[in-house]
Amino acid sequence: MDFLTMFFRMVALLPGIIQGTEALLGTESGAKKKEAALEVAGGVIDLADAVSKKQIADSGRFTEGLGAIIDGVVICLNASVWAKQ
Repeated sequence: MDFLTMFFRMVALLPGIIQGTEALLGTESGAKKKEAALEVAGGVIDLADAVSKKQIADSGRFTEGLGAIIDGVVICLNASVWAKQ
């Protein structure tokens, strides 16, 4: 699987991962929820990366960027009708 295909599939999964961690860790802090979402997403990326012949050269920066994307998805979800008002 080429890298961009894998990356965009991961981005498409993030709202579900975030909602799942929210459901599991409801009263925990946002930082703990983000950490849990990063762990789940990281597991998916590690599996996809192993299959796609190591196309992530700097996993630290990739994880940092994924964290920024998670923050953005959370902002979008909280601004939507999905958010508890």
